[in-house]
Amino acid sequence: MSRISLKCSLALLPLAAGAMLMLGSCSGKKKQPERQPIAKVACDESFESVMEQEVAVFEYVYPKEDVIASYMPESEVIDSIMSMGSYKNGVVTRPLTEEELKYLRSNKKIVHQQRIAVDAIALIVNPENPVEILSRKDLAEILSGDVTRWDQVEPCKLGDIRVVFDHQGSSTVKYMRDSVLGGRQFGPNVSAVKSNPDVFKAVAENRNAIGVIGVSWVSSDMAGREQSVEELAARAEKSDTTVMEFSSDVKVLKMRGDGEVTAYKPYQAYIFDGSYPLHRSVWMICTAPGGTSHRFYSFVTGFQGQKIIQMTGILPATVRPRMVRVE
Repeated sequence: MSRISLKCSLALLPLAAGAMLMLGSCSGKKKQPERQPIAKVACDESFESVMEQEVAVFEYVYPKEDVIASYMPESEVIDSIMSMGSYKNGVVTRPLTEEELKYLRSNKKIVHQQRIAVDAIALIVNPENPVEILSRKDLAEILSGDVTRWDQVEPCKLGDIRVVFDHQGSSTVKYMRDSVLGGRQFGPNVSAVKSNPDVFKAVAENRNAIGVIGVSWVSSDMAGREQSVEELAARAEKSDTTVMEFSSDVKVLKMRGDGEVTAYKPYQAYIFDGSYPLHRSVWMICTAPGGTSHRFYSFVTGFQGQKIIQMTGILPATVRPRMVRVE
């Protein structure tokens, strides 16, 4: 009998608890690596599709690290950071105010915040909708309820316009109310569903619907084939640029700014030079002095994290914009 067989046989003699311990040592299984303390990220739900990829690649590159992202309305993200609880990272569409920074620092928090991206708000319609272009003025009239039918936009056989947002408390709703309507209320033709995928589904199934959604949700990288984390990590290492296309399940409208003649789709280069009129900044906040939370913040704001953002269709803060196919 070999030594290994003898050791395993002898392991059967002691009491059950001791036997189980001995048998575990004989099984030949490798001990799992210990994981670092969990980093919890509170993220504006508009950027869920982006953050899921950031977390997946970070954990692939750093297998001992553990990041959990929770998605919620932007106001709840800010509340989570200000409560100084378990959430040390936040992703929102604005930096913390001086008053908020003063409060955190008075509680001995070291605050880091950096713009990580510029997000475009995409307007999507059903592929059977003949409308191709909206002006900022057209959009304001639709959102306010002054224009309620598609044949008021251009001659067509479609009926009442149904505007669909992701969530009544989302930052997308706030952006449209503040930046497009100037603080005015939405019309009765505006409603909210439960999530960004629900917006996508509502538009794909309803010829009269127009969806308001972050551009990362309609890029072909997100709505087309699923990429493995290995593929994402490999692409995040490269500094190349590629042409981005949108999902064919919906139609992304071109937008024309006030007083402008040319209309543009929300491609990264047009977000970069300001030609596409519906855009907003995305910020990441970190209140952890070190550990996994701070390492994840450094990853997202660094080259790899910025390249992942570039691949989702929105404009990264520090990586050059993609080349685009001019239509």
